Amino acid sequence: MKKALLIASFVAMAVSSVAHAAGDAAAGKTKSAACAACHGADGNSGVNPLWPKLAGQHPKYIMKQLHDFKAGKRKDATMAPMAAPLNDQDMENLAAYFSSQTRTVGEAAADKVAMGQKIYRAGSSNGAPACSGCHGPAGSGNAAANFPSIGGQSAAYVAKQLKAFRSGERANDMNGMMAGVAAKLNDKEIDALSQYVQGLH
Repeated sequence: MKKALLIASFVAMAVSSVAHAAGDAAAGKTKSAACAACHGADGNSGVNPLWPKLAGQHPKYIMKQLHDFKAGKRKDATMAPMAAPLNDQDMENLAAYFSSQTRTVGEAAADKVAMGQKIYRAGSSNGAPACSGCHGPAGSGNAAANFPSIGGQSAAYVAKQLKAFRSGERANDMNGMMAGVAAKLNDKEIDALSQYVQGLH
């Protein structure tokens, strides 16, 4: 009987530890007040399309980006000082909050849809693989592989990141995968693809 109680106690402690380690969306909402000016109160940044929408993003991906900004693995003059004071629990809480929000979806420019859709679903003529292979047919990404949700993300932000991967300005992608993809896209293709992604859901 004592052994059973001891085991139950350890299980309860383990569950409690896991629960504590998981993000608290309510605490994240409070902490997100500092993020709202750029990313919006609900993570749908509408002030400047160069700032990403965080709403509906996978929590693990949000946490990785915050860690990378803090460690200097991803460079951004605005985000670095914002991430610097955050501890792991803060990041988990913010990730829990923003991931629980619903992302708004924009519209793709009609004259860019055909080319953008072709690249997204079948790859580019220069050998870039189909984006849907990692980011899914609706742009929802792959949480297990830590591939981000990109459907509905602003075209300006998507284009900026693709060009940053292509130039080497951004290099915090897994095994250089995005750098390799972006290297095979020209500006016209990036523009069309970014527009398509903006309306994808």
